[in-house]
Amino acid sequence: MNTICLVSKPDELLVAVAALVESEQSNQMSLTVVTGGAVITGRLAPEAVWRKRVSEVLTDSDRLGEFSAVFAPPGPEGSPTHLHFHVARILQGTVGIPETGGMYRVAIEDVSAWTVGDFSYSDR
Repeated sequence: MNTICLVSKPDELLVAVAALVESEQSNQMSLTVVTGGAVITGRLAPEAVWRKRVSEVLTDSDRLGEFSAVFAPPGPEGSPTHLHFHVARILQGTVGIPETGGMYRVAIEDVSAWTVGDFSYSDR
């Protein structure tokens, strides 16, 4: 019996982009990725900024406030392992979900394709 083991190695260039976002504490890098068959487009945020915003949203919720502490920003670590999107949409057909943008966390090793920039829709 033969066994095939696939080792997923994150794209070094994408890791470098994520590391620069983390080091500059910038949220201006727009990116579109394909992961698990979904296309996600939006702006990257440093993990600490992303976690803080998610925590704030949860704190303001009557039902989910107790979960806000889970998103406390971690201390500095090694190379980034995840992309943290804000003002992001999952693209499906001619629609971006949600229309106003959401907060998504994507493992870099799960990204199968990516491009710099985000996609937007127009009625034309």
